[in-house]
Amino acid sequence: MAKHNYDVLVIGSGPGGKHAAIAAAHIGKKVGIIERKPKLGGVSLQTGTIPSKALREAAFLKSRFAAKGMRRALVGSLKISNREFLQEAILTKDNIIDKQESVLLNHLMRNGVSIIPGEAKFVDSHTLEIIDLNNKTDQLSADFIILATGSRPRRPKDVPFDKKRVLDSTSILKLERIPESLVVIGGGVIACELATMFALLGVKITIVDSHKQLLAYLDEDIISNLTEHMKDMDIDIHMSTDVTEIIHAHNSVIVNSSDNHQFKSSHLIYAMGRVPNIEKLCINACGLNDNDNGWIKTNEYCQTEVENVFVIGDLAGKPSLAATAMEQGRIVIAKAFNQEYQQSKSPLPMAIYTIPELSYVGATEKELQAQNCDYIAGHARFAETARGQIIGAKKGRLKILMDRKSHDLLGVHIIGETASELIHIGQIAMGYGGKVEHLASNVYNYPTLAECYKSAALDCLNKLS
Repeated sequence: MAKHNYDVLVIGSGPGGKHAAIAAAHIGKKVGIIERKPKLGGVSLQTGTIPSKALREAAFLKSRFAAKGMRRALVGSLKISNREFLQEAILTKDNIIDKQESVLLNHLMRNGVSIIPGEAKFVDSHTLEIIDLNNKTDQLSADFIILATGSRPRRPKDVPFDKKRVLDSTSILKLERIPESLVVIGGGVIACELATMFALLGVKITIVDSHKQLLAYLDEDIISNLTEHMKDMDIDIHMSTDVTEIIHAHNSVIVNSSDNHQFKSSHLIYAMGRVPNIEKLCINACGLNDNDNGWIKTNEYCQTEVENVFVIGDLAGKPSLAATAMEQGRIVIAKAFNQEYQQSKSPLPMAIYTIPELSYVGATEKELQAQNCDYIAGHARFAETARGQIIGAKKGRLKILMDRKSHDLLGVHIIGETASELIHIGQIAMGYGGKVEHLASNVYNYPTLAECYKSAALDCLNKLS
């Protein structure tokens, strides 16, 4: 192989790009990371995951949903105006982003990773042209090139986006005032997260979606529970409804639907999917083609048909999770340089940061039924634990799915406060061959919500007879 400027060039500084770059640096490789934006971290840090979760946390703490149980004593201190709240929350969110960017920069510099500002495009399979902010061009080459350019909100041409009243999932996080009312187009993860967050700030929310059910791939009991919470928040949900027209009026947005409904609100967010950031890469120059949806085909190692080019993160398609991207970053470096890498035995956990949180790992009941699997479902409710009563978690629940014969864990599904943290107990147990008996006999701190694992496991075992 010809001598190149770098052993590895990574395009994109999000979670996947960062971990790939550092993994390569750890084994002594010369690494450069190319970033076209003025700030590091990609969508995850700058405009997506971290900003939305920071604002979600603020909305939760301000809401009546947080002021339950013993926390009612604090409710008086939370009474500030929505405008003051949003200003304070945005300031706090920006501080978190700045601190995380500083940590990212420190990690890259400490590991000797070169940071290259500019827009990259392929010249050939080993060479990139870099156009910097001053429109100066340079060419760099590498043995291996990793694409980690992420994705962006889908913005159809017939939707009159203006970043003021008609918004996507990026621009809505930059609002300086809380909307009076908000129509949410979509029923997926982003739509549900933003709907519950703004509903708790007193915004009148209407969800309009063409699917039959919100988050239809999730466990039905969990979705039923989430729907109850949404009704408690006065969220108006219209499923199996197609949007036929969006009209941007002077001080409002009007949505016409296929069932002859008309929805009027002060603001609208369109949250119907994301598209890959691929157009400016000129992938044809290196011998690659994207498929019909813009995603690039890869193998189990995130390797493309061009063997020295890898794709990770959102650009690789589902599951489009930051945690997945980080793992993919490590995997591709091990593959590229023939390094041994022990991948986790545990299945991937998924978390949805609605209010309340949802999290799951493994199969749903619907999937097990389709496989004709003989299983048992065990249930536990947060309200039956001392910790749940202390924090006022009346509707949270944890469900375990167990193979009737082997007692293997087949799935864990949780809704409620800290669901995204609790799921890891079930994830590790599943990954390392744990049986339901292990969860039933384990000793948990008291009082904790984790005790629900013992209750749900015992519920499974009690149903064996």
